[in-house]
Amino acid sequence: MSQPPARAPEATHHCEVLIVGGGPAGATLATLLARRGRDVAMLEREHHPRFHIGESLLPANGPLFDALGVRAQVEAIGMPKWGVEFVSPQHTHRSHLEFGDAMDKSMPYAWQVRRSEFDEILFRHAAASGARALEGHRVERVHFDTEGATAEVRLDDGARQVWRCRYLVDASGRDTLLASQFRTKTRHPKHASAAVFGHFRGARRLEGRQEGNITILWFQHGWFWFIPLADGVTSVGAVCWPYYLKTRQQRSLEQFFRDTIAMCPELADRLKNAELVDGQVHATGNYSYTANACTGERWALLGDAYAFIDPVFSSGVFLAMQSAFAAEPLVEATLDRPAEAAAARRAYERRVAFGPREFSWFIFRVTNPTLREFFMYPRNIFRVKEALLSMLAGDIYGRTPIWGPLRLLKGLYWMVSLGNLGRTWRAWRQRQLNIRDVEVGPT
Repeated sequence: MSQPPARAPEATHHCEVLIVGGGPAGATLATLLARRGRDVAMLEREHHPRFHIGESLLPANGPLFDALGVRAQVEAIGMPKWGVEFVSPQHTHRSHLEFGDAMDKSMPYAWQVRRSEFDEILFRHAAASGARALEGHRVERVHFDTEGATAEVRLDDGARQVWRCRYLVDASGRDTLLASQFRTKTRHPKHASAAVFGHFRGARRLEGRQEGNITILWFQHGWFWFIPLADGVTSVGAVCWPYYLKTRQQRSLEQFFRDTIAMCPELADRLKNAELVDGQVHATGNYSYTANACTGERWALLGDAYAFIDPVFSSGVFLAMQSAFAAEPLVEATLDRPAEAAAARRAYERRVAFGPREFSWFIFRVTNPTLREFFMYPRNIFRVKEALLSMLAGDIYGRTPIWGPLRLLKGLYWMVSLGNLGRTWRAWRQRQLNIRDVEVGPT
């Protein structure tokens, strides 16, 4: 006989909207709702500033910062990022793409930021906007009913609280609180990757205005990021197939990372006089996942709490903040206009699924030799280069007419692939080996 569901404990704290997680998604939504007079509580398990990876932003983040009123603060801590450099072991040249060449010329640059500083800016701004922004509060379980939700919370000192709200938002990032509780989190069937990363001081960067550009360097087992930060430190990470992380065996994580860097001569040369900051190297296992649902009658998932695929195009923070802007009308409709709630849920689900889906087509193929050729030899036939740059800039929710040229780009991809059947077959077979089911947990 099945056990009856556990009864929710009595509430000790109350709010109208409870947001679990104080990262970019949660802080953005907290700001938006607090401005509308909502009683919002945002519970962050850690204390700002706290370490987080994902330091590269997109130009399309700029209008979101303007809407929140934090652009000047982001500018103050950020390294301007005007474009992307691609380095391929199969090519003797390097490819440089600039966001200013995209269809919309009004977003020519983005920023590289330390996430500890950036996330704290958004968190404190939410508090200044009227949200209750609480740190050291870990939400462990949530109970739902027809009137709202009850959350069990543990504080840093071990004390317990029970929060009652009319609407609950999961912005817990890769903790995926609700998707884990509901058992709706699944690995992405078409992608699998793991990352090893650290920060270096003294790395050789590009010169002049290009100094802050991100560099993507392909290598045998995946690709590297090279992200220059404003304080002289450079973030370097290897995103590789999970099977490769299993080859570490008895090596220390730092030695494994250095051995991996040695496989990419261009990167090794840029780091030959660099020092690993604090001797810290981090690793994360297979992080490509999605939840089967992103909304319920009294809840919604934001950003990484719903899905995360791959950081190659730096879309994570942008999609997280976009989901927060999309969630505001959903929460408002649910609380104030119940008759509109179902339609608002459908609209939110479409918008939240749209971004990851559009980026995914390119993410899944970024190591494919055909798409690699497109990045290394970009041509603007029928404006396909401009459209690709618009995609890389995050300009996918506006009115910029990128979709016709992108469809043409995809058609060209298939034509070139068919014209090189041997290479395409070998690449497909290799990908099947790369994404095979290999369990790799955090190291």
